[in-house]
Amino acid sequence: LVTAIIGTTFNIVGPKILGLATTKLFDGLIAKFTALQHHLPAPGVDFGYIGMVLLILLGLYIISAIFLYIQQYVMAGVAQRMMYRLRREVDEKLSRLPLKYFDSRTHGETMSRAVNDMDNLSTTLQQSITQLITSAVTLLGVIVIMLLISPLLSLIVLLTLPLSVLVTTVIAKRSQNYFRTQQRALGDLNGHVEEMYTGHKIVKAFGREGQSVAEFNERNEKLYNAGWRAQFVSGIIMPLMRFIGNIGYVFVAVVGGIMVTQGTIAIGDVQAFIQYAQQFTQPITQLANFANVIQSAMASAERIFELLDEQEEVPEAEDAKVIEHPDGSVEFDHVKFGYTPDNILMEDMNIDVQPGQMIAIVGPTGAGKTTLVNLLMRFYEVNSGAILVDGVNITEIKRGALRHMFGMVLQDTWLFNGTIRANIAYGREDATEEEIIRAAKAANADHFIRTLPDGYNTVLNEDATNISQGQKQLLTIARA
Repeated sequence: LVTAIIGTTFNIVGPKILGLATTKLFDGLIAKFTALQHHLPAPGVDFGYIGMVLLILLGLYIISAIFLYIQQYVMAGVAQRMMYRLRREVDEKLSRLPLKYFDSRTHGETMSRAVNDMDNLSTTLQQSITQLITSAVTLLGVIVIMLLISPLLSLIVLLTLPLSVLVTTVIAKRSQNYFRTQQRALGDLNGHVEEMYTGHKIVKAFGREGQSVAEFNERNEKLYNAGWRAQFVSGIIMPLMRFIGNIGYVFVAVVGGIMVTQGTIAIGDVQAFIQYAQQFTQPITQLANFANVIQSAMASAERIFELLDEQEEVPEAEDAKVIEHPDGSVEFDHVKFGYTPDNILMEDMNIDVQPGQMIAIVGPTGAGKTTLVNLLMRFYEVNSGAILVDGVNITEIKRGALRHMFGMVLQDTWLFNGTIRANIAYGREDATEEEIIRAAKAANADHFIRTLPDGYNTVLNEDATNISQGQKQLLTIARA
């Protein structure tokens, strides 16, 4: 703020000082013309004075540029630190959200909030924070100097301000809705693209490429319409602001010329005032020009803070326990559960599994087999009843400790881009080489791993398409 005030102040006083040189030059020319008319010796123009003024002006502009550079440097750091913290908050928030949040939204829509909206907000903050500070200081400083030069001319310029604010406010309110729709449409399109890409083999297997493209075109059309309306409506601001500013210039030039002929103001002050009138409308015009960017950023910010305001997982109890040596008993005690309040899947469910028992849960699709495991891992909270491990309610056990007691092999194999060794050791950062190999042997994966050119150092690509589906399953078993 200090650098903005200093840098902008030096920049603002420039036209006033330049006006002194203009007045001195004009007076010298008038004196010479008058002397020639009366056949008197023509006095010379005081170029020494003019040169001194220009040197002072050059020094002021250099100092102004230095301080504005410092301001830009500082504000760039401020904006990036803000976005760094916001990205960290979003990432931490995503890790605290319950699975039901992700069940109701596509991956692409969530990614759009965490990536596209974040980038959009970052770009705008980088540009607009500096612009807002500089514009506010410029506007205030210009108004003060204009009032010192001529209250009458200042009144003419200030009369255009309410009209400018009215135009900007009306159009900004209208375009905000379009930008909000644009960001939603972008998230919807990203969700479709992510879904089609991850399932591209299924799309090809069933010959649904045409339908996929048609659906993409439909969503892309919605994004196009929303984006076009947003940009068009917000883009009207700039030409309207220029029109209003030009009206002010005309009146200032006419009234200022009349005042010069009457001798109530120096011509250098009129020249300086015209520059100040331009500087007065410039911040407003720049803010109007940024209106579409700001409106888009506001829509992105709304979506980001909607994510940050989402209800999180039920907090762990302050005295949450860690079962160091679990025996392995599991009990469902009168459990009632539904993914939504109006769709109850389990009613008074009772299960008692003793240590050492081998249990197989069978049933038709949709019977709730996966749901039982999800509840046991506390991915979802039960509506009523309790789930106990070794006689301890799982709500009294730390989530990390609870999940560490179980080994999960999911229906959908998920392996990340990295070495086979790192994938097997995922979740066990302190796993030794012997433990990794022992786990691979227990899952009957050691043999095929050693047949690969790089063995355990083989890097799996994205989606692990460089190994077979069965080999993926073996690795997930080894990881468990």
